[in-house]
Amino acid sequence: MATGEDWELPEALRPQQDKLQFDLQSVYRSVVLLHTEISEDAYTASILGTDRIGHGVVIRSRERKLILTIGYLITEAESIWLTDYDGRVVEAYPLGFDPVSGFGLVQPLGSLSAPAMELGSTSSLVVGDRVIVVGHGGARHSLEARLIARREFAGYWEYLLEDALFTAPPHPQWGGTALVGEDGRLLGIGSLFVEESMSQERFDANMFVPIDPLAPVLEDMVEIGHPRRLPRPWLGIYTAEQADHVIVAGLTRDGPAHRAGLHLGDAIVEVAGQRVSSLPQFLRGVWSSGAAGAEVALKVARGQESLHMSVQSASREDFLKKPLKH
Repeated sequence: MATGEDWELPEALRPQQDKLQFDLQSVYRSVVLLHTEISEDAYTASILGTDRIGHGVVIRSRERKLILTIGYLITEAESIWLTDYDGRVVEAYPLGFDPVSGFGLVQPLGSLSAPAMELGSTSSLVVGDRVIVVGHGGARHSLEARLIARREFAGYWEYLLEDALFTAPPHPQWGGTALVGEDGRLLGIGSLFVEESMSQERFDANMFVPIDPLAPVLEDMVEIGHPRRLPRPWLGIYTAEQADHVIVAGLTRDGPAHRAGLHLGDAIVEVAGQRVSSLPQFLRGVWSSGAAGAEVALKVARGQESLHMSVQSASREDFLKKPLKH
């Protein structure tokens, strides 16, 4: 991911005000730069780094400002700094996180000159629609794109998004960017840089988390830091799909799967007695076992052996450093 401000997108890719029915300048001012620092002994430090830079979007400006971003930018953050469009820098606090959608919520601890962006809906968004991807810094860090796909997305880190949005061309500093519709409303938050394929052609794209899952959990995230739902069972396993098999590609040290004796290279054949051949099947099988702490029954192929194993799941949150209270 690109970092810093010493870059810009080609003018040909940037949004043009005369082609839009909303005020681009107001949208630009709603997006802030987000910089977090994480301790070296944090669980996510080796995976996501200790110095993370991305974006956030002001979604509420009355009473107290709220900044919506992608959760991995603020996970285990020891310090967060926000920079608004005018260059004002303030400290912030990681207010909430939704592990199901991946949304993160931040509260500024100082005054920002940034209006709230109105939330939209992706209910009528279809492949081929024009969208604007907005990063902090205005036109030079924003681009016009198209929605190229809308489908399920499974992440190797035990993550499944039922309705992910994919856009191209990709934004080079995608994390926390605002996906804006032709009405100027927020449609999603930037999550990943991915490689897509269409008609045997492969090209780069961005994946966005749609804004729609936010409304049901927003007030819970503000009030208690997470949605009021039981945490899903977590195994501490990184997986890969390989020829209709789900392969163990990594293990969290001292995590549930590691303690249960799973090995790198094991092929997970069944979950709770149901055969699995894809990552979504595997994840849904694990989550159907109950809430975090439930025993998850696995059938594993290891070389020529077939093993039946029971993994006592955990909550991923128990492995993460908690933010200091302000």
